[in-house]
Amino acid sequence: MERKPIDLDRGWDYMKGGITKLKKILEGEPDSPFNSEEYMMLYTTIYNMCTQKPPHDYSQQLYDRYREAFDEYVTSTVLPSLREKHDEFMLRELVRRWANHKVMVRWLSRFFHYLDRYFIARRSLPALNEVGLSCFRDLVYGELKVKAKDAVIALIDKEREGDQIDRSLLKNVLGIYVEIGMGQMERYEKDFEADMLEDSGSYYSRKAAKWILEDSCPEYMLKAEECLKKERDRVSHYLHISSEPKLVEKVQNELLVVFGTQLLEKEQSGCRALLKEDKHITAEGTGLVQQAEDAATNQAANTVGIPEQALIRKIIELHDKYMEYVTNCFQNHTLFHKALKEAFEIFCNKTVSGCSSSELLATFCDNILKKGGSEKLSDEAIEETLEKVVKLLAYISDKDLFAEFYRKKLARRLLFDRSANDDHERSILTKLKQQCGGQFTSKMEGMVMDLTLARENQGNFEEYLGNNPVAHPGIDLSVTVLTTGFWPSYKSSDLNLPSEMVKCVEVFKGFYETKTKHRKLTWIYSLGQSHISGKFDQKTIELIVSTYQAATLLLFNASDRLSYSEIMTQLNLTHEDLVRLLHSLSCAKHKILTKEPNTKTISQNDYFEFNSKFTDRMRRIKIPLPPVDERRKIVEDVDKDRRYAIDAAIVRIMKSRKVLGHQQLVSECVEQLSRMFKPDIKAIKKRMEDLIARDYLERDKENPNIFRYLA
Repeated sequence: MERKPIDLDRGWDYMKGGITKLKKILEGEPDSPFNSEEYMMLYTTIYNMCTQKPPHDYSQQLYDRYREAFDEYVTSTVLPSLREKHDEFMLRELVRRWANHKVMVRWLSRFFHYLDRYFIARRSLPALNEVGLSCFRDLVYGELKVKAKDAVIALIDKEREGDQIDRSLLKNVLGIYVEIGMGQMERYEKDFEADMLEDSGSYYSRKAAKWILEDSCPEYMLKAEECLKKERDRVSHYLHISSEPKLVEKVQNELLVVFGTQLLEKEQSGCRALLKEDKHITAEGTGLVQQAEDAATNQAANTVGIPEQALIRKIIELHDKYMEYVTNCFQNHTLFHKALKEAFEIFCNKTVSGCSSSELLATFCDNILKKGGSEKLSDEAIEETLEKVVKLLAYISDKDLFAEFYRKKLARRLLFDRSANDDHERSILTKLKQQCGGQFTSKMEGMVMDLTLARENQGNFEEYLGNNPVAHPGIDLSVTVLTTGFWPSYKSSDLNLPSEMVKCVEVFKGFYETKTKHRKLTWIYSLGQSHISGKFDQKTIELIVSTYQAATLLLFNASDRLSYSEIMTQLNLTHEDLVRLLHSLSCAKHKILTKEPNTKTISQNDYFEFNSKFTDRMRRIKIPLPPVDERRKIVEDVDKDRRYAIDAAIVRIMKSRKVLGHQQLVSECVEQLSRMFKPDIKAIKKRMEDLIARDYLERDKENPNIFRYLA
């Protein structure tokens, strides 16, 4: 049997009964809650009225009357109750009415749910929930948002003056501004936050004008800090979290920026007065740099480097002093930290007698960390000093240059067993990693790990020799196997080793091939060290020499006299290396070889003999090679790496942007690279031209200042 259609008025009369009951419940009038039968009857009524055959499908009419039900309730009940209340009482009523309205929306949306599922979906109309909430927004919020905003701001100012207010009330009211935005912050920002920030600015402007006349600089700064603390507290209790940076900036501007000059110049208690016993930070730091420059110029040749190291120690002391002012006198305020950073950046990036600040800092670390360094400190003092050095690194613009100098010196400490303490080595790497990121220290950490593995490898080699006595080369041999990518690049030459050493190399190769087939050994003889016995007329002396020096001296076991060219041929060395070698053995402090003619320089026409008459009071002596200035090579290596870094940054930016103006590309490139070094604008432009030539980029045909990425 066919169901009899429900006409619109009869069906709506039944629905009005349910809506009236809901209103009574919301208004607190006595009534029983909805039971499941009532709920199902209301839902079924809507369902039936929407699924009747035309012309009895009342979906559109019910959708319209749903909205009208809210309009009628708000107009007849909600708005009159709000209009008769003011200030805090109006805010309480607003919060109550908004909470009730959301309940009403939730219940009516359930009764009319069939509309949401089918009618609204097909017609692409606003959902029931949105219709219900927008009614409150249009009628209630639209009328009361200004009054509510003024009442909230008045309560905030009241609290600033020390009165107790209902913070939970404010949180609920401001929640309405956020919720009315339906996921967007525009309502909160435009209808409340903008005026709140303006009022806050005016409030603190008045306070600052009064305090600047009455208070000393420290008293003023304490008040400013307390105000900032309270404003942050305000955000945590009832303002939206997005307001914090804007509010803090507004308060800082009115209290500190506007009155910055007066605070600085305040008689007897201003910042300058507090620091009057010291020069301005930049002037004082620059003065230290100049003192070191003058001292280095006047130093004797064998003590060059001491003034530069003293400079780092003095800069650390200067930083400690001013950081204490910032921390204790100015409550760690960000503005003073910024000023301190800017001042230190100026003089921390100056050179002293040709040494960059990056090199000076790396050398200072080396002196702390190596055995017998000039800095004699306790373990605790070393840790504290390393912490301060890493903080200074934040002011250095060429951090990549520091990394390369540090890595070179770390390599020497590790390879020649000059590191005083493994824990300190790891500790500073942890500090550097925290300051500059994992990429900054990855190679250095790899070097430290390599040495641990190398020791294990050497133990395995000695065990191998113990199990294979026939394979023993007859010489004690220690080999350090390194990973190429971690370590600085070293010169690898085809040195003709003496037969004794050749056997050592072959034995180790045999051992290593039992461990791996996939790694190729490249021998770096320039880093090797040997202990050989020199049998002189008076006594036998143990000589500690480089592999090159040892190979040279062993030639004289078979020959009494050798010419420069004969030595060169037999060893297969370059002139540059051979001159350094022969100079260390025949012209320096320990003359193991005699040469003809007896001059202080090495010539290609010289002849050399073993000096059997040589003697020394020590039974073991080290014969150093003349020092090599590695600075130029390190700088060249870093410059090469920077070219790659600039190329990568440009390509990364252009790949993301596709099309970009010249100035913006340069600017973004500088921003990306400035964490590691301060890129030269000319170098960036040169790399851009190179990338164009290599078809990574192209200029726009109409505007040459526009670049396009070529995929």
